[in-house]
Amino acid sequence: MDLRNGFDISRYIRNIPDYPKPGIMFRDITTLLSNQHAFRAAVDELAWPFLHGQFDYVAGIEARGFILGGAVAHTLGRGFIPIRKKGKLPARTIGQEYTLEYGVDTIEIHADAINKGDKILLIDDLIATGGTAGAAIDLIHKTGGEVISAAFVIDLPDLGGADKLRAKGVKVHTLVGYGGH
Repeated sequence: MDLRNGFDISRYIRNIPDYPKPGIMFRDITTLLSNQHAFRAAVDELAWPFLHGQFDYVAGIEARGFILGGAVAHTLGRGFIPIRKKGKLPARTIGQEYTLEYGVDTIEIHADAINKGDKILLIDDLIATGGTAGAAIDLIHKTGGEVISAAFVIDLPDLGGADKLRAKGVKVHTLVGYGGH
């Protein structure tokens, strides 16, 4: 996909067949992150729609969402809030369980990270089924915050995750989409 400046970001996303299990085509952004031009383009394009946005913080989902979210927060002059796997944050937390294809997991946020009425931009590398991002949105709502939008480098539209977020009233911004899994 060509971005606003004609840069083809998909050239920097590595495809790894049969990972983490047979039949899955894993979209690896570590090759994008390691290229200075691709990384800059991705951060710029994730941030672009929100340059004049009315929001308070950028939240990123562990782990690649930390890298992208931190860079977007810096670009937009906002603070960054990490959303982590259970047991990784040192202070009092609020958690949200969500279902995976192989069980249940929990993500957490510091209980004092978001105040009632704070507006949040959510960032991660990929939206697939929407399970983790949906749980992050529910978690932010538990704190009294509002997710104004969610942005991802990659969308896997056949899995329906972006539509699930839109059904929650969240605008979704993605840079590149891939059919299939």
